Amino acid sequence: MQRLRVFLTGVGGQGTLTSTRLLALAAMDSGLEVVSGEIHGMAQRGGVVESTVLVGGFASPKISPGEADVLLGFEPLEAWRALPMLREGGFAAVSTDPIPPLSSALQREPYPAMADIAARIREWAGRAVFVPCHDLAVKAGNPQSANTVLLGAACAAGVFPFGVEVLEAAIRTHLPPKIVDVNVTALRLGAQSLDS
Repeated sequence: MQRLRVFLTGVGGQGTLTSTRLLALAAMDSGLEVVSGEIHGMAQRGGVVESTVLVGGFASPKISPGEADVLLGFEPLEAWRALPMLREGGFAAVSTDPIPPLSSALQREPYPAMADIAARIREWAGRAVFVPCHDLAVKAGNPQSANTVLLGAACAAGVFPFGVEVLEAAIRTHLPPKIVDVNVTALRLGAQSLDS
């Protein structure tokens, strides 16, 4: 059984915790041992949210710096800031859609260029994919499904111990019926984004 530590980061309102729950439920539905937790988070829109999913028999949901095998960054700058959590040579899937923090929005500190963020992440990770999550979510029918786009891309990259079809089944089983179709479409578009 493959043991896997996944660190997820984003900002409030992006669905980071929904993604955490979906990932954990997909692992459970596959018969895998899983623990997950929210390390730090703010429910209100714009606050930093960090969570974990550990698969393969871990006793605690805690991930120490340098231990994560996978980093899912729903916001580019937060992914950059969370890089110390990822082991060198790990895998990162990162949205290319910035949501500037309050300090940048108030122009106290400039938001780094996406090219600089991507270069730093590529330098640290053994493999990194950058996904236009917002555009693909709009194409799926709802910008709020951007988190599911990123899950689809990471799953298609083969970093989870289950495939896209397992995540799709988890969406159908565990999400409210009214948002199932858009999230299934978003998942598939995210998975297909690796081919383009």
